Amino acid sequence: MNTAPIVSRVWSFCTTLRDDGVGYGDYLEQLTYLIFLKMADEYTKPPYHRDVGIPAQFTWQNLKSKRGAELGGHYVTLLRELGTRTGMLGPIFTKAQNKIQDPAKLYRLIDMVDGTEWVTMGSDVKGDIYEGLLEKNAEDTKSGAGQYFTPRALIRAMVECARPEPGKRIADPACGTGGFFLAAYDFITNPANFHLDREQKLFLKHEAFHGNEIVANTRRLCLMNLFLHNIGEIDGGAPVSTNDALVADSGQRFDYVLANPPFGKKSSMTFTNEEGEQETDSLTYNRQDFWATTSNKQLNFVQHIRTMLKTDGRAAVVVPDNVLFEGGAGETIRKNLLDNTDLHTILRLPTGVFYAQGVKANVIFFDNREASPDPWTKQVWYYDYRTNIHHTLKKKPMRYEDLLDFVKCYNPRNRHRRKATWDQNDAPDGRWRSYSYEELTGRNKTSLDIFWLKDKGLTDLDSLPEPDELAAEIIESLEAGLDSFRQVLAGLGQD
Repeated sequence: MNTAPIVSRVWSFCTTLRDDGVGYGDYLEQLTYLIFLKMADEYTKPPYHRDVGIPAQFTWQNLKSKRGAELGGHYVTLLRELGTRTGMLGPIFTKAQNKIQDPAKLYRLIDMVDGTEWVTMGSDVKGDIYEGLLEKNAEDTKSGAGQYFTPRALIRAMVECARPEPGKRIADPACGTGGFFLAAYDFITNPANFHLDREQKLFLKHEAFHGNEIVANTRRLCLMNLFLHNIGEIDGGAPVSTNDALVADSGQRFDYVLANPPFGKKSSMTFTNEEGEQETDSLTYNRQDFWATTSNKQLNFVQHIRTMLKTDGRAAVVVPDNVLFEGGAGETIRKNLLDNTDLHTILRLPTGVFYAQGVKANVIFFDNREASPDPWTKQVWYYDYRTNIHHTLKKKPMRYEDLLDFVKCYNPRNRHRRKATWDQNDAPDGRWRSYSYEELTGRNKTSLDIFWLKDKGLTDLDSLPEPDELAAEIIESLEAGLDSFRQVLAGLGQD
């Protein structure tokens, strides 16, 4: 099947709408609604003959028959009514709005979607089309969509290390657009890794994945992304919940948790005071299963993820630097993590990787364990992929190939047989080295914020990146500083 014309039409119409002020995010929303309706229509026909729960007055054929102002009015009513339905319909159409005000352009988009048989198209093709749009939307920094889109190269490396297996349950308590689920699905269905029987395929489609996403539009995009990649059913339930994962322990336990929880140091809630003014207050979660009470969102996610795991469950989690060094609750949580789980690996990431500007992040890998009087962590292996590493989103984005050395050092097939990397002088000064439990707990505040390589940029002018890369890094740092300054000003305005 030649898919190039389909891809070309999808992208060209997106460009047309952008000229009218419709951004990638709005275009993606409308495309989601319309593709879902078209696929629902296809499922009602042979050989499927399925009832997907769409009322007769809101079917695809009914929508196609409208023109002009009548089309606009009917489309608004359709979006509103379908958002009240159960199953997959409700989550897809929750708070849906028409962002294409010109009925002629709306009809052209409907006609474009109508010209493709989406159900029979390979899931890899339609999934790639949708993933491409999601990535374009993430690049639109003004929309803020990048915070819900983790770079796929990093996700793939994390999944390669975790090696999720068939028949196991996988969760993400802040799943964004579903990147970790898709990478895990691809890994499990890869014949080089596993050969699935019928029961394993059904489990993977219907039961393997469980997520939380509190932002309605992001959840909608996630559900559609999963559905187009053959995860879930059009007339089934939604594998992604709108509940705030941090509020309470759901009682469910998972074999793997793969996550990049939202950045931003503090959790907060907005409320109206007695004078009718909006105020923001720090939000803490009083959970008996947490080691410490804090308003630090990332520290709360680390604690919650540990709770979510089965006794032998595995986690790979993206966290900002403050999780590794912050005192108070941070120290308590790190000490408990070392004692009660096997925190075996930390990958230190450079800036210029995430769509949020200037983020300094890491990936922590830990395996849950049953209660024991002795600490479970014996040593933590670090991979420094930050020192002397330069990436920018546009000029030099991080690729999966850049992380292959880390994956090799991690040794996913048997991580208990690891070796340090060595430099030319036979000294353990490579990017990969380990620290014992005693060394880490003996550090001030049990800090896990460790570097050992020298920054060549401070002493070796020849090692500096190219001028355009350096300029891009400076711009990213300035934009990150401006964002932080705006947040401070916003906070002062609320006090």
